Amino acid sequence: MATLNLSVRKQKMKIITNSRQFHKSLAPWVFLPLFISALTGLFYRVSKDLLGYSREEVHWLMSLHEGEWLGSNGELIYVILNSLGLVWMLITGFQIFSKKFSFAKKVTKSESKG
Repeated sequence: MATLNLSVRKQKMKIITNSRQFHKSLAPWVFLPLFISALTGLFYRVSKDLLGYSREEVHWLMSLHEGEWLGSNGELIYVILNSLGLVWMLITGFQIFSKKFSFAKKVTKSESKG
């Protein structure tokens, strides 16, 4: 029974390590497009609704936000990859976060003393 439990722990640690590696390797590629989308979306909405700019005056922000500058095919690819990247980062980030706290709760004071 102890070897089975050890095997399960090793598999869980491998999943955490893989999640961290996938998250770490994809983060630099996902950060900039998501950051641009977040900022341009925010600035578009604030400029249009709070500052009173017309839609035509701030349309360049929406073009950046949606990837229109890449052309019709590029825009579609940009939006799909941006969405998939965000979902992937959320999933792997949640796995890392949840595994970190589940292992911390299982160790008691008597176990940590050895």
